[in-house]
Amino acid sequence: MQDSDIKKVEYDLPQMQSGAVCVANAWARVPAELSVQRKEELKDRIRRLLKEKNATLVAHYYVDGDIQDLAEETGGCVADSLEMARFGRDNPAQTLVVAGVRFMGETAKILSPDKKILMPDLDACCSLDLGCPIEEFTAFCDAHPDRTVVVYANTSAAVKARADWMATSSIGLDIVKHLHAQGKKILWGPDRHLGSYIQEQTGADMLLWQGSCLVHDEFKAAELAFMKKEYPDAKVLVHPESPASVVALADVVGSTSQIINAARNMAAQTFIVATDKGIFHKMQQAVPGKTLIEAPTAGNGATCKSCAQCPWMAMNSLSNLAEVLEKEHNEISVDPEIGKKAIVCIQRMLDFAAEHKNRPQGREAVLTSGMGAA
Repeated sequence: MQDSDIKKVEYDLPQMQSGAVCVANAWARVPAELSVQRKEELKDRIRRLLKEKNATLVAHYYVDGDIQDLAEETGGCVADSLEMARFGRDNPAQTLVVAGVRFMGETAKILSPDKKILMPDLDACCSLDLGCPIEEFTAFCDAHPDRTVVVYANTSAAVKARADWMATSSIGLDIVKHLHAQGKKILWGPDRHLGSYIQEQTGADMLLWQGSCLVHDEFKAAELAFMKKEYPDAKVLVHPESPASVVALADVVGSTSQIINAARNMAAQTFIVATDKGIFHKMQQAVPGKTLIEAPTAGNGATCKSCAQCPWMAMNSLSNLAEVLEKEHNEISVDPEIGKKAIVCIQRMLDFAAEHKNRPQGREAVLTSGMGAA
């Protein structure tokens, strides 16, 4: 990609044998700013190419708002990672363009191995994925063979191939509750904050990999408490990848889709939102008359690393989206043997989600799905 700068990104790299969490370095491209005219030209080009190529665009809530709008208006999907996985599997298009980060493209390929899966930028990764290398994670699992391995969606295909279950933030709580009821001991990876939240909510015996999301890990409880005093009528919506001290201040804890639904369904007119600020585009469309405020990511005198925006999600741009449709490069590939193993944990989650969705959802069931008070 041309006309872009390179941004240095720090992320947590757990050393599970020693118990330490080191800081490692990665990078992300920063797309060039586009004029209004250039944006409109690219959007027209993308619409035309999607139609010509018989391709479907699937976008995450955290990517650029223009890309989200294009996905919806062209018959694609804007969703969290669980719904992206379902939509990509069930959509008849033979070419899927996944606007998100690499693990999302890999998941789409695993579920649809015969489809062509393209991504605007194959280098768009994730701190949770980077912080969970397959060799180290395999050794961690091998050291605890009595545990059921549950991995978050934000992992590589190889890590998923080592797992018994995959989970997303919207259904992880229900999966662990289900396994706990069966008396299973769980090895969870890679997000320590989400794992700790689920452990606290379910009482399950969970051994946690110590990774973190560089966006959510930066939300600050002390500053959030001050903000709550400044906006006493505001409700606080928190993604469970955030630290426990932040989650403790939440009125609602949930996935991206659950946070949007909370803003839509609650009577409050003001919300403080602790997740990637890319979600504000879809949230504001859902609640046009309500006020949305970013939760604080840095204290007095401090600097934020992500400033509530994933640097890799930001690598998805109108320019590289048009380019990947034109050239049909940046195709995701997954080793077939790894794919055959990885699909087991993904399909297990999707089957569980379908069964769970069809159950009667009383108040208690809704609360255990992360839509209640923290």
